[in-house]
Amino acid sequence: VLDAPPRAVTEADARGRALRGIEFTASLAVAAMTVRQGVLSNVRVLRDYDQDGTAPAQVLVSPVTSGAAMVWARDRLDGAPGYHLGLDVIDGTVSSPETITAGADGRIRLRATALSGETPLTPLSGAELLNGTQRDIPSAVDTLTFLAYREKFLAGSWHFDTYFGRDTLISLMLLLPVLAPDAAESGLRSVLARLGPGGEVAHEEELTEWALLNPPESGEKPSAAPYFDYSMIDENYLLAPVAAAYLLDGHTGAARAGSFLRSGTDGAALVRNLRLVVSSAAAFAHDPRYSTLIALKPGHAAGEWRDSDNGLGGGRYPYDVNAILVPAALDATARLLDSRVLDPYLGPDDRQELSRATGEAKVWRSEAPPLFTVTVDNARAHDAIAAYAGTIGVPAHDALTALGGQPVSFPAVALDATGAAIPIMHSDDSYELLFGLPAPEVLDRAVTTMIRPFPLGLMTGAGLVVADPVFETPAVQAEFTTHDYHGTVVWSWVQAAVASGLQRQLTRTDLPPPVREHLRTAQHTLWQAIAATTSMQSSELWGWRFDSGGYHAVPFGASGSDATESDAAQLWSTTYLAISPGE
Repeated sequence: VLDAPPRAVTEADARGRALRGIEFTASLAVAAMTVRQGVLSNVRVLRDYDQDGTAPAQVLVSPVTSGAAMVWARDRLDGAPGYHLGLDVIDGTVSSPETITAGADGRIRLRATALSGETPLTPLSGAELLNGTQRDIPSAVDTLTFLAYREKFLAGSWHFDTYFGRDTLISLMLLLPVLAPDAAESGLRSVLARLGPGGEVAHEEELTEWALLNPPESGEKPSAAPYFDYSMIDENYLLAPVAAAYLLDGHTGAARAGSFLRSGTDGAALVRNLRLVVSSAAAFAHDPRYSTLIALKPGHAAGEWRDSDNGLGGGRYPYDVNAILVPAALDATARLLDSRVLDPYLGPDDRQELSRATGEAKVWRSEAPPLFTVTVDNARAHDAIAAYAGTIGVPAHDALTALGGQPVSFPAVALDATGAAIPIMHSDDSYELLFGLPAPEVLDRAVTTMIRPFPLGLMTGAGLVVADPVFETPAVQAEFTTHDYHGTVVWSWVQAAVASGLQRQLTRTDLPPPVREHLRTAQHTLWQAIAATTSMQSSELWGWRFDSGGYHAVPFGASGSDATESDAAQLWSTTYLAISPGE
């Protein structure tokens, strides 16, 4: 139990250098606690220790115990100001160098001080962060304020208190209506500043002590200076749509486009990414078959947001990247080119090269999605739903009623190395709702898959699950459970993206009345699920259990079988600040 709010503290290390951090008091209702290990380092080291219980020997230090105090302290590995962790026992006794026993009331009360010598970031808050039109959700404002800085936005706390390109871009896209211009541009600039030489968007950064421990493969001398991971493929195609949304669609962004692009190297960097988008799309545009799609990088089992090793069920060509994000990036490239905001940054051949985007986008939109189509006949679908529901202990009645006498058709989550579809239903058409303008019948099918009752579709009383392996083998189903990071779990940002996307699609004037009504029904159903799990809204993801006739949300990480622990505060889960329930 936290006894009082944490307070910010600044102290000097043994050499008089500033360390900054927090101090707090907490009580534990236990007879005794044994300290296994104090780990002082970069958050990446802490994350690995949380996952597998090990840390590099170089970062480990023994505590100094004096009376009722235990202190771990050391310099950073390169001698720079380092880390300090102190535990003062207020109620209880230090009975051995590792053990603290409770006081007379059966509780242990501690004051903890945690400090770092790393250079502080520059906060964004108040009117610098939000423009005043956001929904009144104080917890989301607190979370966003904690994670938003001029240098970068942090992905989530505590595991991902660092830059992630994908998380930044998705969060920006969803939050743009309520972000202050300074905040939107800080987020975009952080992505542009970390682009690779070929225009690749950085996935994550390696810096400070993690960089010292894991120097780049280029053989450079270990340094605390940042270097970047470019292993993911989806982020390369998220930048253009988000940049176009800010620079062209928002009144504020459009007015500031020139000054923003002129600052530093932002304009030239964006053009570099657009060249990558167009050049990487060329092979499929000229020869549309599965082998010319965008594949995961060799040696990598993941490459987009489903970035656990089994997140794509063994797939190599992800649906979201190829069927949605590549054509969306090409469309955005064409829009940016036509707007002429990039003219000052175009090289002699850039306009001609980038002008291919429009034609390439048409090929990708027409030819890529059919490669992923899975169709299951009615009899097989009926049997699969009944069997899977029995295996995982949920009712099949609503799903079978919704199935009726029809076959089931949906896009595979990915294609394997041979071009075969991985028949896992998924939520990735949320991107199409956000970035595309699909034909009404295509839109209707996508929303149907999402909103139908699980396990025919993705909707449960605890939220919209991100994967449904009902038509897969038992072996694959065992890798997509409520304990798996990208299994039959609910991710807060995905629900937010679907809610925002439905809102966007309903502004169209070309939707037939039955489709519009279906979207409104889906919107209502989704917001019922969102409202039922408001307490978890700012967290990363959650699982569920079925009992007493209903689905109930369960914190991810509460079970020893869960793959990891959900972050309590996630950047892209704050996006409900910009999304209102449908009428």
